[in-house]
Amino acid sequence: MNPTGRPRLLLVGGAGGFIGRQLLPLLAPDFELRSVHRHAVAEEARFGAEWIPLDVGAVDDWRSIVRGVDVVVNLAWYRWASPGVFERLYAGLSRLLRAAVAEQVGRFLQVSVPPAPERLELELPYLRWKRRFDRDLAASGVPWAIVRPTLLFGPGDVLLSVMIRMIRRYPFFPMFGDGGYRVNPLAVGDLARFLRAQATAHGSGVYDLGGPETFRYRELTDLMFRVVGKRPRYWTMTPRNGIRLAGLLQAMGSRLLYAYEVEWLASGRLVQPVWDGAGVPLRRVEPYLRRLAPDSARGPATA
Repeated sequence: MNPTGRPRLLLVGGAGGFIGRQLLPLLAPDFELRSVHRHAVAEEARFGAEWIPLDVGAVDDWRSIVRGVDVVVNLAWYRWASPGVFERLYAGLSRLLRAAVAEQVGRFLQVSVPPAPERLELELPYLRWKRRFDRDLAASGVPWAIVRPTLLFGPGDVLLSVMIRMIRRYPFFPMFGDGGYRVNPLAVGDLARFLRAQATAHGSGVYDLGGPETFRYRELTDLMFRVVGKRPRYWTMTPRNGIRLAGLLQAMGSRLLYAYEVEWLASGRLVQPVWDGAGVPLRRVEPYLRRLAPDSARGPATA
């Protein structure tokens, strides 16, 4: 315990990202925060977090950073990068884990992802290195929680907000296959609540989290058309052609949608068990989409 009387928490990857922005206000009242990432985040300074300006993948001496830390929460990963970048980040996190073991950290939370099609699990560097770190954590002896949320929505998301803008802007929206594969989106704020609870929980385990409503993908996109006041109109293609199209856009430098994301979505494996919300109702996606729809007419959201 620190002289302040509050436990110390190390936030790896910082509070500037999609999840971190929601998690920071929940952690700050109860923890002394230390945060490792490359770029300053104004909100961290406002909440009194100690910022350590380092690249997670390049840190050699984690022991001095971890010393006195009670809980580690890892948010660091990339949506897309070269294989070498993922390997480098894995190596940095491995050094962190060894330091956590040596310093007898009380708990380590790792934000991971749901199971993917076998080919992606074996071949995609994004998944191969993440799963390897998940396994290392589970075998480390440190009390741990691996949290695997489904498709997330909320301010600053990179999927539903993009889809709404596309539906408003273009006459047709791409549909991969019949759109019968299922999704149950989870609000990023609800994920943050779960992580906050896990920071002081006991025991180790893998936690799969889904949202309160399960949709067929086409049901979700039909809903998006309705909230922007348009009749659903689709450009239908096979999932394979959808993967090819996303791969072409990706090769041209687009970050809207990656080929592996289309393959993962169309596999139907993004449905996760519904978290009970610990007595608090989970946020539903339709109110979020209705709030988002007017903003889509003005371009990308900045929230």
